[in-house]
Amino acid sequence: MISAPLVTAPHAWHLSLLMTAALMLSACGHTAKLPVESGYGPHPELPAPAKRLIPTVKVATAQPWQAGQMPTAASGTTVRPFAGGLDHPRWLHVLPNGDVLVAESNAPERPLRAELLGIRGKIMGRVMQRAGAATPSANRITLLRDADGDGIAEMRSVFLDNLNSPIGMALVGNELFIANTDALVKVPYQVGDTKASGPVVKVAGLPGGALNHHWTKGLIASADGSRLYVSVGSNSNVAEHGMQHEEGRAAIWAFDRATGQGRLFATGLRNPVGMAWQGNTLWTSVNERDELGSDLVPDYMTSVRDGAFYGWPYSYYGQTVDTRPQPPRPDLVASAVKPDYALGNHTASLGLASARGNTLGGPFAATGMFVGQHGSWNRKPPSGYKVIYVPFTGDQPSGPPVDVLTGFLDTDGKARGRPVGVAIDRQGALLVADDVGNVVWRVTGPR
Repeated sequence: MISAPLVTAPHAWHLSLLMTAALMLSACGHTAKLPVESGYGPHPELPAPAKRLIPTVKVATAQPWQAGQMPTAASGTTVRPFAGGLDHPRWLHVLPNGDVLVAESNAPERPLRAELLGIRGKIMGRVMQRAGAATPSANRITLLRDADGDGIAEMRSVFLDNLNSPIGMALVGNELFIANTDALVKVPYQVGDTKASGPVVKVAGLPGGALNHHWTKGLIASADGSRLYVSVGSNSNVAEHGMQHEEGRAAIWAFDRATGQGRLFATGLRNPVGMAWQGNTLWTSVNERDELGSDLVPDYMTSVRDGAFYGWPYSYYGQTVDTRPQPPRPDLVASAVKPDYALGNHTASLGLASARGNTLGGPFAATGMFVGQHGSWNRKPPSGYKVIYVPFTGDQPSGPPVDVLTGFLDTDGKARGRPVGVAIDRQGALLVADDVGNVVWRVTGPR
């Protein structure tokens, strides 16, 4: 008998090498010297960068919720699953009749990203797989309905599928707009629809392509519905692939709803994701840059000024210069706007929702913002992995954050879930999309 050649051995050796390298990365890097609280508020601490040959990697391995397990709700509130068995639920939109749309989505194929990152990218891919962030995208929007009002969605239907990594949703009149990773599209909608009843129509193209590093596209409409705002993340950490790959990115776009014509509304926002209105002012949550150590740079939320520049990639948190992007742009740094409120280093603050209309009671006043913190993969010790509330007085944040939903990390440091999108439902409860737990949680106040 002739033995088969060992053609799989090099492949197995390669995978073993990748996993070993990933584990080594997880054990290396900079450990935080400052408490996580130092990275919150209007004036976060900004220590000297801690640059390392090996960047900090500290991944919470995904281990979904076991039967009967749930996150921990703030005192005076209760959490229950609104819907489970979903496929990587990332974003939420509440319709006027109380139905809830859930974008079940993940990153698209990005061949140029893999090519540019090379072996480092393969290692990071393995790391993200451990974190539960490397599943194929379901590319659909699911409708959830709680017809009997008991706080559990007893009906679900596929509202629209065959999309392209959708995230943001906005209803204007009888049109539902959806932000795919590469295009703003719309479908007809009538109150009570459980399935999109018309064709998908492209409204405008969005920066996508074969690199598409930060792939999520947030979406919100103006109060009168005439404008649609789309958040677009950068194609890199700090423009290490060159600014030619950053055209139209690290920005919020404003589109005319009727014509689809768009313009850059604000720039220098590394990875803006969630957006919400506070009065007549647009706010966004932004994920800041990596590889400066566990104590830098804080993610933030900020009011968004038309025409303003927020620093990326040349500076952070106002005019603190980052020397890595070359050539430098002191002219842009001089104009950089300081964000309003830091949300902690590497917390991956993604979801953002106005607290207006919530019924949670206690410290969760009607004026403020709820923030879904997906959780760090590059801070030692980890940060985020919770939902917080930031109180406002008038149009500005006015105090330290308050924990709303915690317990997403277990005592062994494994991620039982990772909160992303947040929304207030028609009864004033807080909905939270958990893309590792594949659940939408519902937080209610005292009855």
